[in-house]
Amino acid sequence: MSPAALRCRRRFLRFFPKGFGDASYIDWERGYKIEAHERWTALLGESVFARLLKNGEHQEIARRAVAVESRTNLLFSFEKMALRDAVREPSGARSFARGLFAYLHEHRPGERAFEQWCNVLSHLPRRQTRVLTWPLATVFGFLAQPERHIFLKPNVTRAAAREYGYAFAYVSRPGWSTYVSLLGFADRIRADQKDLQPRDMIDLQSFIWVQGSDEYEE
Repeated sequence: MSPAALRCRRRFLRFFPKGFGDASYIDWERGYKIEAHERWTALLGESVFARLLKNGEHQEIARRAVAVESRTNLLFSFEKMALRDAVREPSGARSFARGLFAYLHEHRPGERAFEQWCNVLSHLPRRQTRVLTWPLATVFGFLAQPERHIFLKPNVTRAAAREYGYAFAYVSRPGWSTYVSLLGFADRIRADQKDLQPRDMIDLQSFIWVQGSDEYEE
């Protein structure tokens, strides 16, 4: 483990001495995220999602997705509003529902799947603010499949990567090159901190958050 990675580990353990099993960690970081994942699974698990899509219930799919995310603090308020505006019209809800199902359940994970999902978001109806942001591009994969997908808050993640000594290849417009670099960052943390037994991307994203967020200033 590099000296920078060791410093980040010590920082995490100063806040959460028992690591990813710490009661405060569960309360502050993991708990609400895993609850959102469980709610997503109940409301938009693959079989439920597929049935709604087959029945043309695109606005119901969008409503459920928005409802699950709304119980978290993952998106900024302007991103929440942009998404609600984008899926309010039937055409926007249809594109969102079809694109999200394809991203999660039809395409193999990788460049093609991620780029197509970003393309869907970029073409959704826009009223004031853009829909294609990094948090919006990554939040639903993270909520639906935290064993596979990670969430990206740009400023926090860039700060965390600097602290960790990881060369994060960030580009402001969502695209595969940045996302695969983030997955590489998560893999590095998983390997370095394996004795802390991170369970999934929720734990890895939370570790990143602790390093880069001003919520955890010492």
